[in-house]
Amino acid sequence: MNSGKKRMVAALLALNLVVALAGCSGNGGSTTDNKGSASSVTKGDESKPITFTYFSEDSSTNWNHMQDEVGKVITEKTGVTLDAEFAVGDPVQKISLIAATGNYPDLIAAKADVGKLVDAGAIIDLTDLIDKHAPNIKKMLGDKLVRTKYSLDDQAIYAVPTWSAVDEKKIKADGGFELQHRVVKEAGYPEIRNVKDFEKVIHDYITKHPTDENGNKNIGLSLNADDWHMYQVTNLGFQTTGGPDDGELYIDQKTHQATYHFRRPEEKEFFRWLNHMNAIGLLDPESFVQKTDQFKAKVASGRVLGLADPEWDYGDGQNALKAAGKFDQTYGHYPVTMSKEYKDTSFWPAGFDGGYGISISSNCKDPVRAIQFLDFLASEEGQILNNWGIEGKHYTVENGKRKLIPAVQERANNDGAAFQKESGLGLYWNLMVHYGDGIKDSTGNYFTRNYPELLTENYSEVEKETLKAYKAEHWKDLFPKEEDFQPRAYGAAYTMSLPNDDPAVILGAKMKDITWKRIPEAVMSKPEDFDKIWDAYMAELEKAGVKEMEEAYTKHIKDRIELWSTR
Repeated sequence: MNSGKKRMVAALLALNLVVALAGCSGNGGSTTDNKGSASSVTKGDESKPITFTYFSEDSSTNWNHMQDEVGKVITEKTGVTLDAEFAVGDPVQKISLIAATGNYPDLIAAKADVGKLVDAGAIIDLTDLIDKHAPNIKKMLGDKLVRTKYSLDDQAIYAVPTWSAVDEKKIKADGGFELQHRVVKEAGYPEIRNVKDFEKVIHDYITKHPTDENGNKNIGLSLNADDWHMYQVTNLGFQTTGGPDDGELYIDQKTHQATYHFRRPEEKEFFRWLNHMNAIGLLDPESFVQKTDQFKAKVASGRVLGLADPEWDYGDGQNALKAAGKFDQTYGHYPVTMSKEYKDTSFWPAGFDGGYGISISSNCKDPVRAIQFLDFLASEEGQILNNWGIEGKHYTVENGKRKLIPAVQERANNDGAAFQKESGLGLYWNLMVHYGDGIKDSTGNYFTRNYPELLTENYSEVEKETLKAYKAEHWKDLFPKEEDFQPRAYGAAYTMSLPNDDPAVILGAKMKDITWKRIPEAVMSKPEDFDKIWDAYMAELEKAGVKEMEEAYTKHIKDRIELWSTR
């Protein structure tokens, strides 16, 4: 996500904001005379067209109102069109507004903030709907269905899980730290294993090439800390010190004790390193003030030598480089940690989380049609449609093997955003319960287009040259493998949905505000001031109740383990 694409800590919305903005969320779950209203649709009748309103905490920059090629087929098959709204700015605030005003869209993807909707009575228990009207979802989840239950005390299913892939065997490395291929080539393809290795190749390159061919300054390392993207910066603290992605927590794998991960001494040293990178001029000074579009534009310019960012975030900029034929300025992935005593945890599996997903609101005009729509997307037909498109238009089947048409593959590789908006390929993944990478369908073909042979085929010649130099077939080969880690009994902690008034939520919002102020301050300070600022940061967390928050989260972690152990 997205990781992150990735986890928003719930914040309380002030009453005056609710009053001021109460009329701003559209018709929500209204059943007035618009197409697909309750007055014109027989509930559960899939032969009638219907429009559902939908809000998602995730952005979707390539959304085309289901007028893309895949979207049109989905509507043809289901009769459903989505009137969709995606998060702009702070999605937590929008969910708070939805919960407070009662203007509920038919479908809502609230991620970790689903607790706000539960508290407001805004969403319904899906247990019976799944049992009676969603055979594909029911079959795919099987005994994993227990992981979709809300909590030990409330075992309702409030969201169809769409974020966590079922039975995934992750093949593609899309995280870690990134370096342009020209940078490592000039350095002689050295080992890139810790932050000092990463720093050295950037330093050596930028010393020889301070500007690009147009006289613009090259940038050593740029970060995207715009709004919620700040998580992509703060996550680096645990990423470089051996912690799996558990949101803002570090969980002891034996005791399951939760710690606010920034309080670990080893993470202080990572942020000290960022401070050092700033002091020597290798960190983009605009890292904490630039907007996402500015960040992507810098990547697209080819001036950013290094990144520490998930590919889904910088991918538009990289695609622009590919379209311009500047493949040596695209990026490889490296398992960078503070030192060799730590393992990069990119491939530490969380198992099936059953957390983030899509809820059906209590205002939904036709819950049966809604679950049937989601069930079609979860079907084999729906998953193939999303991942591969339309047979004959996007892919062919030759000797039983499914393959994208070459012209389609080329556009998917080099014209990603525009092509996705036009075709819809891969656009609907977070609307569907789905299988992950490495899983085959009933025809013996892979559900997704991330599988070894196709990855190799789609690498540029420059990328292949870099991989060969590191004696690797795929970037994953450079990273610790799944089997190097013990399974996490609780999945991923960031997918827990908690009540709005829970101490963990209330205190977590306070910690976020403190952290998002203090981390940029510490990183951008003079090195001699770093310790003083960090010590003040730690004291501020303690005063705000960080230990109480940790204990609350510890209880929730242990409750989840107990819930998941039931059948």
